[in-house]
Amino acid sequence: MNEPRRRGPITRLIVGIWDAINFTRRLALNLLFLLVLVILLVAMLGGGKLTPLQNRTALVFAPEGRLVEQYSCDALSRSLARATHSRDCRETRLRDVLRALEAARTDKRIERVVVNLDELEPSGFASLREVGAALAAVRAAGKQVVAYGEGYSQGQYLLAAQANDIYLDPMSQAGVMLDGLASYRQFFREALQDKLGVDMHLFKVGTFKSAAEPFILDAASPASKEADLYWMGDVWQRMLADIGKARGIDPATLSNYANTLPDEVAAAHGDLAQLAMQQKLVTALKTREDVETLLAQRGVADDNADGGYRQVPLDIYLQHLDRGLPQADTRPQVAVVVAEGEIAGGKQPAGKVGGDSTSALLRQARDDDDVKAVVLRVNSPGGEVFASEQIRREVAALKAAGKPVVVSMGDVAASGGYWISMNADRIYADPSTITGSIGIFGLFPTLDRTLGKLGVHTDGVATTKYAGAFDLTRPLDPGVATTVQAVIEKGYRDFTGKVAGARGKTVEQIDAIAQGRVWSGAQAQERGLVDAFGGLKDAVADAAGRAKLGAPDGWQTRYLEDNATPLSQWLGGMLQSRAGLALLQDSGTAELLLARRVQAQPALRFVQDALDTRGKQRVKALAYCFCAPL
Repeated sequence: MNEPRRRGPITRLIVGIWDAINFTRRLALNLLFLLVLVILLVAMLGGGKLTPLQNRTALVFAPEGRLVEQYSCDALSRSLARATHSRDCRETRLRDVLRALEAARTDKRIERVVVNLDELEPSGFASLREVGAALAAVRAAGKQVVAYGEGYSQGQYLLAAQANDIYLDPMSQAGVMLDGLASYRQFFREALQDKLGVDMHLFKVGTFKSAAEPFILDAASPASKEADLYWMGDVWQRMLADIGKARGIDPATLSNYANTLPDEVAAAHGDLAQLAMQQKLVTALKTREDVETLLAQRGVADDNADGGYRQVPLDIYLQHLDRGLPQADTRPQVAVVVAEGEIAGGKQPAGKVGGDSTSALLRQARDDDDVKAVVLRVNSPGGEVFASEQIRREVAALKAAGKPVVVSMGDVAASGGYWISMNADRIYADPSTITGSIGIFGLFPTLDRTLGKLGVHTDGVATTKYAGAFDLTRPLDPGVATTVQAVIEKGYRDFTGKVAGARGKTVEQIDAIAQGRVWSGAQAQERGLVDAFGGLKDAVADAAGRAKLGAPDGWQTRYLEDNATPLSQWLGGMLQSRAGLALLQDSGTAELLLARRVQAQPALRFVQDALDTRGKQRVKALAYCFCAPL
């Protein structure tokens, strides 16, 4: 009879260590799971109750991160980031801000709006102007708007300018920085071609199509500089006009301030806070504590509240608003589909536009009998041509089904972003929206010279002349380059031809304003690319009117989105409660969970990209615009 083979001492030691590690791992995960359960239980029992909103309450608007149309992180990740004060997932959804400010304008419980913009990151000017208009409407309704901060960038100041009173910290190291708009990029031709031996082959149509210039030039082309300066100058002058109107300052004075800033700072002996006072850009210099004391005197003192005055944060105020909504609403719907971010093929997550995923949402709106009209909210610099065409086809299919489609352009709707917009019944934009850029390009690198520098050479055989022609390690055959350029030119003809048909113009008229050139919303409206000025609210009202839905109380607005799973939404809601948030902050659990999430993302993206074999094209036709100013 064979006896079991006995392990040696070294093997037993290794197995014992492994078992101990495995036991420790399971124990740690089980303890973590129990801790999360405790947090959720406490949140459900004590954190889900809203304190009644009292009269004479100040609504605190303190946005964090960028203004976005759609969150790019799920509810759970946002809650974890908030608990750890992480800079990941810092986003403020534009629609939430506008809804809260619109409600506050007529809410008798809200006495004033307090604006703190210290954590607002650079955002698009169309979004900023829309929020600024909402703040101005609150002020016009007779409610005080108070802004305070440690300093104001020009985007932040565009919002702060709408306040009755603007307070700045007397020790501010930033002051009010109105320094104009700029568009600078790094150029890599010398590094790629001369230093590394990488040959970048660009195929494009459009004199002003400059998205790929950094890979083939050492500096911006004259055409690129001409076009950028033209549309940026329009946006800048409008910004000065908006600020000047709100503060009662001549825009020419503001322009002079921006152009002579170094001299002004030197004359003020480096005191940026005093300079802001001298220029009448702020009401007074006060510390945060001074402002909080003032707000307690003007409003209702509350020792239990942050800052010592009765207040409600914007996110909690939204919860109060949602509590009053009916659980079931059978009224006809105007559906809003958000197309934000780069356009790519397939199914894309929130914050990107997917040829398949965004098309599916539009198709859902077409098949839903409760949806009578659709608004496509576009905030995209473009991307893949084929994915853009997929979405455009769904817009056309909606119209063919008898459902009106209205486009509302956000900060940018250029190149592919314009492609998906052009077939709408009506296109709305802000005068400072970035749009146009009607052009096509493709970019293909070859690495034969790079490998040659390392002593690596490619050779072999093929059954036809052009088999293996797109091998990155071989020089690009001139015949293949001719073929690709012909395909890109055909794509440009498709683009301009579709725009001409959608906009009721000739191809020659569109070509004259296309060529990859970028326009501001105002310039685009002058050239027939945009129909009217207005925000999302205007576009929704237009769509409802086209569908003959009657008075505003006879229909509802519904966002069609790929929502998170019910479990993720539930977890996020619980963790955003005050009890759940406090426990997360104290326990350190959020740091661990967020760290795991951040570490996993790059690996997941790498695996996804490595396994993505759907592409059939070796050179993708792109309709993309790098057109965001600094």
